[in-house]
Amino acid sequence: MVQTAEDDLVEYGFRRVIITITAVLCALLEIVDTTIVNVALNNMRGSLGATLTDIAWVITAYAIANVIVIPMTSWLSQQFGRRNYFAASIIIFTVASFLCGNADNIWELVAFRFIQGLGGGALLVTAQTIITESYPAAKRGMAQAIYGMGVIVGPTLGPPLGGYIVDHFSWPYIFYINIPIGIIATILTLMFVKSPKYGDKLKANQVDWWGIFFLASFIGSLQFVLEHGQQDDWFNDNLITTLSLVSVFGLLLFIKRELTYKHPIVNLKVLKDTNLRVGTIMSFIMGFGLYGSTFIVPIYTQSVLGWSATDAGLLLIPSSITTGIMMPFIGKMIQRGIPQSYMVAVGFLIFFFFTFWMHNIITPNTGANQMFWPLILRGVGLGLLFVPITTLSLSTLKGKHIGEGAAFTGMMRQLGGSFGIAIITTFMAIFNQQHRVNLISHLDQTSFQVQQTVQRLQQGFMSKGFTFNEALAKAYKAIEFKVMVQSSVLTYMDIFMYLGILFLLCIPFILMIKKGKNKIDPADAMH
Repeated sequence: MVQTAEDDLVEYGFRRVIITITAVLCALLEIVDTTIVNVALNNMRGSLGATLTDIAWVITAYAIANVIVIPMTSWLSQQFGRRNYFAASIIIFTVASFLCGNADNIWELVAFRFIQGLGGGALLVTAQTIITESYPAAKRGMAQAIYGMGVIVGPTLGPPLGGYIVDHFSWPYIFYINIPIGIIATILTLMFVKSPKYGDKLKANQVDWWGIFFLASFIGSLQFVLEHGQQDDWFNDNLITTLSLVSVFGLLLFIKRELTYKHPIVNLKVLKDTNLRVGTIMSFIMGFGLYGSTFIVPIYTQSVLGWSATDAGLLLIPSSITTGIMMPFIGKMIQRGIPQSYMVAVGFLIFFFFTFWMHNIITPNTGANQMFWPLILRGVGLGLLFVPITTLSLSTLKGKHIGEGAAFTGMMRQLGGSFGIAIITTFMAIFNQQHRVNLISHLDQTSFQVQQTVQRLQQGFMSKGFTFNEALAKAYKAIEFKVMVQSSVLTYMDIFMYLGILFLLCIPFILMIKKGKNKIDPADAMH
């Protein structure tokens, strides 16, 4: 078959609008589903009779399936035709959503979530490739801006939407809402999306089965280690140690296989492109910040401030709306030729200001008003990161390499998020313990001030009808609770400070790389 000219895929007018809506809708479906279950885990646990460790698999299974399938999407699109593969992925995702809602026990739900993740991972990258190729080269920045609105808003929409559904209906409905959207998206895909022709399909004996096996063992094991390492005490646990070794050897064997096999499942040679190499590293760091901050803020508001899941989720919405509003302006700035590396550097700097501001305002009773402007700043920072990083990564790629490049940036963003959450939870446990020990060491029972506080609390409890001994025990409990809250607050302050330092350290790295290698102007390279 003859390779289709790239321009054949560019759409105009009504068709382009429909294709864009379909692709963004599918990306949104996939991303909302990664976070929507977080607030429903308690209800699922109750109705399915699962333990806390068991229920965590509902998130882990989906994430593992996601990161395994993302690097393979470009290859699968070429094998089955992009339109057919995209439609099949939506159907798999939609059917699995129905089965998740109908699951009778925890392991049924985990199995269906894995299948849902296999369909969902494909939606994300294929949607990005479809949007990129539907726009002429000069408007690619705007195309990424439109796609970026879905990707950035998605993680934030999940918790409040999940909280509302769980509070007003029941947990299966967080899966059922995917069904009507999935049906509409499937019909629109079959009617409007085109498939590029990329040479002949491979025969079954040419398929890179070893590549698939090494990729699945590397990514699957790594994702499990990241999700369960903290609760299982990292390398003191035999399973975590074994899977870490599997992951390392899986990666080495995967790289060797892909560089030597004639028909690799993932084309690693595409990483020779300087812009894509830089873009994948920056995608990783952005995933770290995006998912890391989306993870910390709701936990802080729920565990320290005592907010409901819905309120905690709603707090992040203005930040996402800010990012959404910024997207078209950033698309225009890229079209005017403003270097993406400068925009990314400013984005990281703004993210540093956001974390520094949060570090300074966190207390045991911080209000939503105090967090409003820092979170708006977060939205501005994310806007300056997402579109420039994505367009920079894909700007010098052509034809089927666009899909392969999109797969790399998508996978690195997801892995950055997983690393971010794993590292943050580990450090939270370490810092919390340290602060608790420090605070307790300052509570000297012989100190007059401590004795006064205990007496005041004891008298308060006795006035409510408790006996002398009961009131004394409750007074000590109350002091212990205050220590716990205070150590939590200090921990969140530390986490924000270190996150900010990480982003600050990235800035010279970004500017240095682009100055040293910037022989091709990204804006010109797109033509």
